[in-house]
Amino acid sequence: MKCIIIDDEPLALELLEDFIAKIPFLDLVASCSNAFDATNILQEQKIDLIFTDIEMPDFSGIDMIKSLDTKPMFIFTTAYSHYAVEGFNLNAIDYLVKPIPFHRFLKAATRAQNLLKLKIEEETPVVNQENNQQFIFVKSEYENLKINLCDIKYIESLKDYIKIYTNKEKPILTLSSLKNFEQKLGNLNFIRVHKSFIVALKHIYSVQRNRIIIDDKWIPIGLNYRDEFIKKIDN
Repeated sequence: MKCIIIDDEPLALELLEDFIAKIPFLDLVASCSNAFDATNILQEQKIDLIFTDIEMPDFSGIDMIKSLDTKPMFIFTTAYSHYAVEGFNLNAIDYLVKPIPFHRFLKAATRAQNLLKLKIEEETPVVNQENNQQFIFVKSEYENLKINLCDIKYIESLKDYIKIYTNKEKPILTLSSLKNFEQKLGNLNFIRVHKSFIVALKHIYSVQRNRIIIDDKWIPIGLNYRDEFIKKIDN
């Protein structure tokens, strides 16, 4: 689980670095002395968990969390207990008051790990091939929808979400990644053709230079995916 630390006190950074080094499932990406540097890292890399102080010059930990469009999990590490209510209102995983004992830090980190596992499980489609019946369940809004694989025409990535286009008029929107679906469906008549698209081979109407036509939709073929796609349709 990739994490970063944010604290303007060097001794606090050293302590948390030592704690993280003792926990096998934590991978420390960066230690930041201010929230501005951390924001830059969050824009460049996928971070699963943030450990952040609250009271820091110019840009507090709370203000930084509020400023993020897409929020990783976060744990506040602070010397001040009076921010606890506001911290939990922001959906903090935990609120650790300095001096932080290792057992409390470990408990908070373990809770974050369990929540991340649960999220991955919820986002992972289940493929059932019993009795030659192939389908997936995906979570969309407040229900789990069953989708027959043969009905899927193509899948489009929209940042943290994907759109699944089927024989039905309305596409299905679900919180997941295209990579996740590529792993699940790649050998089942589906292929990644672009950083933002997976297509079902059986639903392709035609291929024209650098694009695929499915129904009335033109889907681009990315340069990095073209050779593998051409090889697959030739076979």
